[in-house]
Amino acid sequence: MSSPSRRLQTKPVITCLKTFLISYSLIFWFTGVILLAVGVWGKVSLEAYFSLVTEQSTNAPYVLIGTGAIIVIFGLFGCFATCRGSPWMLKMYSMFLALVFLAELVAGISGFLFRHEIKAVLSTTYKDAVKHYNETGPISKAVDNIQRNLHCCGSDNYTDWGSTEYFKERGIPMSCCNDSLPCTPEAMKDLSKAEKVVYHQGCVKLVTTVMESNLGIIAGISFGIAFFQVIGIFLACCLSRYITTNQYEMV
Repeated sequence: MSSPSRRLQTKPVITCLKTFLISYSLIFWFTGVILLAVGVWGKVSLEAYFSLVTEQSTNAPYVLIGTGAIIVIFGLFGCFATCRGSPWMLKMYSMFLALVFLAELVAGISGFLFRHEIKAVLSTTYKDAVKHYNETGPISKAVDNIQRNLHCCGSDNYTDWGSTEYFKERGIPMSCCNDSLPCTPEAMKDLSKAEKVVYHQGCVKLVTTVMESNLGIIAGISFGIAFFQVIGIFLACCLSRYITTNQYEMV
């Protein structure tokens, strides 16, 4: 059992650790909100792109959404455990932080690795999506969304549509139309006339750039917040050890 003088010396240390850990838990809760927002943003803004590469796409946005939601809950638990001064709660909190660290690390690595595989995957899948375009399927709708949002047409350029079955029946999709120019169904059935009213740039290069930059953001935020958990693990373990060793009940 510790002497009274040792307890008096240790009490300020515990109070200091408690203050730091509560502050950390509040920041941790806020990072959960950020992760949740980034995950939802990644899922919504990249949905059309992911649908083109379904079999090989990254799960990073889903991991971030799940992790962010749990962090919001456990951030509050961390504040409660710290105020309560319960060693087993603090140990549980530190274990959770370790799991969050691993989850965010996996999400970051997943986004970073997939970021460098995009170009080869998209080049093949987008050309296939154009070839089998039917206007109503989920992949076809993804193609339409991409062409409208990125102001592009076809894989390499608008002439890619000339060899498709859809072009023979209905011409180039209206999603290729330049918003500032008048498009008619008749003009879209003739490549020479369509040239004057559609976007000329191909979509593969633009989609690759968008996905690489967005996945890079997701990976960077994941790595940054993941290593932030190491501080929380250290503080929670230290506080739990001091409370257990000196037999203090925190109020």
